[in-house]
Amino acid sequence: MVHTHDGIDWAKRVAVMRRTDAIEAEVNGWVARRLVDSLPAGATVVDVGSGTGGMAVALAAALAARGGGRVVLVDAVPELQAVAVEQVRAVDKVEVVAVRADAAEPRLAEFVPAADLVWASRIVHHLPDQLAGLAGLARLLRPGGQLALSEGGLHTHCLPWDLGIGEPGLQDRLVAARNAWFADMRAAIDGAVRLPIGWNRALTDVGLRDVTAFSYLVDLPAPATEQVRESVADWLAWLAAVGADRLPESDRDILERLLTRDGPDWVAARDDVFVLNASTVHLGHAA
Repeated sequence: MVHTHDGIDWAKRVAVMRRTDAIEAEVNGWVARRLVDSLPAGATVVDVGSGTGGMAVALAAALAARGGGRVVLVDAVPELQAVAVEQVRAVDKVEVVAVRADAAEPRLAEFVPAADLVWASRIVHHLPDQLAGLAGLARLLRPGGQLALSEGGLHTHCLPWDLGIGEPGLQDRLVAARNAWFADMRAAIDGAVRLPIGWNRALTDVGLRDVTAFSYLVDLPAPATEQVRESVADWLAWLAAVGADRLPESDRDILERLLTRDGPDWVAARDDVFVLNASTVHLGHAA
């Protein structure tokens, strides 16, 4: 397993992440166009924590529509980066650069070309010192460049309140268990430092100006496609993996039933599951 600060084996999550990329492709395209439209011609976009490349592909397509540019993929996990590189290289008119690096590396700016836009989605909260990590991302920007930080929003909702098996409200208990896991995960990171301020203040504190934000929805209502329903199973399996030991035995039994493929209660066979969540993008500009 490649070392990551959070102890998660991300290489095992490639298939899950690719499904998420697929079901979020449309909204990713909208976000990418919004971010890229104000960039200069031939811009350099750096995706830090690029994962399997879902947003990187959207950013590349937005650049290509404006004549081209360069996309730099920064990730510490080779299995993820290989998938992302393959996806982005399929987009015409865009140069692809891969940088294998930890987002917390203090010398990251020495390895990465100066950026007109840095995109970092749900990566900073996995770093030991989140403010130091943000400062490192800010150093990647050329003068006037923009950091787009996707952190926060609203938790994913996928299940009816009453599933007809077990006690109603399973999803709420799962989210609470996930929150407890997250707090423990943060506390267990070597050298972890708390960030007791909002992301807007954090961006300002690392020297960025004109800090703003916008939020967007992923809204895939029931009845959903098979791909979306499989993604719901992925989501449920992840919450079960990180939170099951914080749930009563009765809920653990229900999770096992819901996650038994081809069983009578297999969650992805239901026509009433869905995906609804909100993400917030915080924007700051280099002087």
